[in-house]
Amino acid sequence: MAEFSWISRSPLEHALVAGTHGARGVEAGVSLTEIRNFDLVQVMTRRGKAAELAKAAKAHFGVVAPDAPKAIQASDATLIWSGPDQFFVLSKGGKHMMDTLAPALSGPASLSDQSHARALISISGAKARSMLAKLSSIDLHAAAFPVGAAAATSMDHTSVTLWRGDDRPDGQAVFNLLVFATFAESLWHTMLDAAAEYGVTIVHSEELA
Repeated sequence: MAEFSWISRSPLEHALVAGTHGARGVEAGVSLTEIRNFDLVQVMTRRGKAAELAKAAKAHFGVVAPDAPKAIQASDATLIWSGPDQFFVLSKGGKHMMDTLAPALSGPASLSDQSHARALISISGAKARSMLAKLSSIDLHAAAFPVGAAAATSMDHTSVTLWRGDDRPDGQAVFNLLVFATFAESLWHTMLDAAAEYGVTIVHSEELA
């Protein structure tokens, strides 16, 4: 009999092995962190309601929702462009779940809970750009992809939402990506292979990058 559980599990539960991977005897050039237990809601504008949604989102979050490829930080959430007339609301602690967003946004927008449909991976380190360049055609140079830039793109033929977060305290860039849970393990192994020559530090965290 197949085992079944209602307990939410990470899509990388079996693939992620915390510790080091790849090249030994060197300082790891890439850090891969899976972020767990986050809230993610996709907001899609209803036809002809763009101006109304923009006003409602500004009133609710205190910032203007992205209408171009970028990620915007509100006080307790990140709004991430995910395509024309749509964006994700990424948060922690149940502050922006379906039942809290619906009263403010469900008139001009359709809402979809994606909290368990995506894996969230944070990538940083001195060789993060070099590793990502093997998998994506996006120009991630600081001048072309500054803090707050976002893209709906693909990595190794896998659709992802990618954005640049705030730099680490040591000045290293931080890239975050959302990938469908069903493809997360495959992409994770691909990233490990791409980063192996630089040395990789692997962890998981409950904190948003």
